[in-house]
Amino acid sequence: MIAVLQRVSEARVEVAGSVVGSIGVGLLVLFCAEPEDTEALAQKMLSKILKLRIFGDSEGKMNLSLQEVGGGLLLVSQFTLAADTRSGNRPGFTGAASPVLGEALFDRFVALARAQHPVVETGRFATEMKVHLVNDGPVTIPLRMN
Repeated sequence: MIAVLQRVSEARVEVAGSVVGSIGVGLLVLFCAEPEDTEALAQKMLSKILKLRIFGDSEGKMNLSLQEVGGGLLLVSQFTLAADTRSGNRPGFTGAASPVLGEALFDRFVALARAQHPVVETGRFATEMKVHLVNDGPVTIPLRMN
């Protein structure tokens, strides 16, 4: 399971010109399931994301979690995080979960997030999306669970 976390002051996802998910301060999480991933791994990743101390405290130090600042969570599926670029100039995506498994794991990840965090928005699985964000910091954290 792969994720890229971006600390944002605002972010939104548009599909066909309409906003389908948006947050203010929080985390934009680009999420990719891999073939061997499980619900237990999704829970482990979610716990890490919610508790990761990457927001500034009163002294400006990265000392607070998403939960502590009450920020939003915008979850966007992105199979291209599993790109294999080791040979040639065209990335391969065989490292990503199949669309059926990928969607099931993404949906489960979203359900777990909604059960544990008050503000969760999403993009749309397997849809052409436009993701707009203002990266705060900038802070971008790659995260891999296996």
